[in-house]
Amino acid sequence: MSFLKRFPPPAEGVRHQQPDTEAVLAGRSLGAGTLYIAESRLSWLENSGVGFSLDYPTISLHAVSRDLNAYPWEHLYVMVNAKFEEETKEAPMTEGEEEEDSDDDVEPIAEFRFVPSDKSALEAMFTAMCECQALHPDPDDEDSDNDYEGEEYDVEAHDGMEVDIAPVVAGQFEDAEVDH
Repeated sequence: MSFLKRFPPPAEGVRHQQPDTEAVLAGRSLGAGTLYIAESRLSWLENSGVGFSLDYPTISLHAVSRDLNAYPWEHLYVMVNAKFEEETKEAPMTEGEEEEDSDDDVEPIAEFRFVPSDKSALEAMFTAMCECQALHPDPDDEDSDNDYEGEEYDVEAHDGMEVDIAPVVAGQFEDAEVDH
């Protein structure tokens, strides 16, 4: 596949290294190699030094899959907002044929499966992915915890306010006083 390149394994910020891990893209095995879950990116390399790297902002989902009906082996599933498969040539349109439902607005998606020979490593792989993914928040994420859309409470403007709370007997709310 054309996206496989020769590069050295990551040396800094490696949170987890999983040898003897098969990489599968769109159901097609890329072979066995080492998966490097580093702070900067996720990389997979064959023993020959050929592999690929994924930047965390392109990773939209990662999970441990144990459903043997969906895939025959337990694995780390990674969905990426990018296209990696070889381009397929479409049949040319004939005269009068109109293009229906353009896919131009649809983001390309690739599905990777990383199948370690040691299944007990899946939880450590997942945890390392979570930690590294958290270092690279999605700038387009509208559901961020830091997004507060309400009015700010101005402490200084309300600092001098005194409130006198008198005991209120049930049914006598109109007698309660608040000093401003």
